[in-house]
Amino acid sequence: MANDILLGKSQLAGSKSPDVFLHAKYGNRHGMIAGATGTGKSVSLMVMAEGFSKLGVPVFLADVKGDLAGLSQAAVVNDKLQSRLDRLGITNFTPSANPVIFWDIYGKLGHPVRATVSEMGPTLFARLLELNDVQSGVLEVVFKAADDHGWLLLDLKDLRALLNFAADKANARELSAQYGLISPTSIAAIQRSLLQLENAGGDAFFGEPALDLADFMRQDMSGRGVVNILAADQLILKPMLYSTFLLWLLSELFEKLPEVGDLDVPKLVFFFDEAHLLFDDCPPALQKRVEQVVRLIRSKGVGVYFCSQNPDDAPDVVLGQLGNRVQHALRAFTPRDQKAVTAAAQTFAPNPALGDITQVIGQLGVGEALVSTLQEGGVPLPVERALIVPPACRIGTISDAERATIRSRSPVGGKYDTTVDRESAFEILTRRAGNPAAQPAGNGDAAKGDAQPGVMSGWGKAISDAMFGTGRRQGMIETMAKSAIRSGGGRLGTVLVRGVLGSLLKK
Repeated sequence: MANDILLGKSQLAGSKSPDVFLHAKYGNRHGMIAGATGTGKSVSLMVMAEGFSKLGVPVFLADVKGDLAGLSQAAVVNDKLQSRLDRLGITNFTPSANPVIFWDIYGKLGHPVRATVSEMGPTLFARLLELNDVQSGVLEVVFKAADDHGWLLLDLKDLRALLNFAADKANARELSAQYGLISPTSIAAIQRSLLQLENAGGDAFFGEPALDLADFMRQDMSGRGVVNILAADQLILKPMLYSTFLLWLLSELFEKLPEVGDLDVPKLVFFFDEAHLLFDDCPPALQKRVEQVVRLIRSKGVGVYFCSQNPDDAPDVVLGQLGNRVQHALRAFTPRDQKAVTAAAQTFAPNPALGDITQVIGQLGVGEALVSTLQEGGVPLPVERALIVPPACRIGTISDAERATIRSRSPVGGKYDTTVDRESAFEILTRRAGNPAAQPAGNGDAAKGDAQPGVMSGWGKAISDAMFGTGRRQGMIETMAKSAIRSGGGRLGTVLVRGVLGSLLKK
């Protein structure tokens, strides 16, 4: 069928579904690929990604081990591959490469992918810095102050400048009075966490040009969806940065894509490898927001597929949203493994021809999987034991020369490979620090002025102070000007609001 992706061939005698398909119409109903290490999860992921690409659907995935880069190269038919094709009865196999764009937060194995601090927002940034509730609240305050004053937070030096500004006693009093109490202890704790993030290389992710979602949702000249591969072999060594980046990306998709309902094919498919990192040590409030995004992003035409060793790595609320499942072998060596096998078996629609699913999961060979996908009407297919078909691309890594060739042909290289550093909070606050009269709170300028020659005194000074203000209080002119700016900004300016995961929206 035109919009179906062949996943495998049934290994059950007399099966009603000898060919096991994933129907693209239900590709936005999410899914999971699970199984122990070395059982074939990566190949199943590549088959899905390649299938969606052929249907014109852009794909995003993280390449944790480096073997998914083979999607960019055509397969070579060797004895091992030919044996698998013969076993599957496939006679029309045609090796082909997929259109690929390589990305890398560190800019080494692909185009740099960046976000601004303002865009990420305080919710995800607090998770990235592993802050407690009190410290997260203080971070909310300084982000709100930056939004209200129009101070752009583009990179980590902007955030550090803002924290230094908030640490000043006079500024802290003003911010506390307007937004809520902030303490020097919490500011210091945030600054230490920020230093740890910088030392871990996290500053490479923050800056401009920031990622434009349109560049993730491309097709090539032949109409095939581009496969966006994030090089994550080094990023995965920093699990919190890895999972927070993918959460931010999911949040951006959710907040900025329009509602489209159910389409014949998804607008984008998002593969989340090492899915347990998303939910490990996730604060309950944030986990509820993630669950909300996963539940609702389907109507934006986005399919989310989690890849992990155990299906119980995701909460039950999320598992209940996953309509398409590919379960590779699990080995029950420990009580937790046994629990995971039982949990996996209970998620499948039973098939009398298969027998005890719990036992079958432990008996699957490499490249075999239990597969259940949504059929017409959204009804789950009774679970099938399937031999997964090979992708038409290479299974395995690519050379540095091959990667460089792909990168040199990229349509987005000129846009992202050069860093831009425009005026933002760091420059603005540095100027304020160099010009004490610009500080919002008093700093002793009036006292200094009394000792200077030529300064007005008596009634003249009183009138001047009332009109133009002193270092300790605003004058009438400044008060009226600020009132006009606020009034005009409320009517004509851009109002900044934040979405469900704290990402920045403009209305």
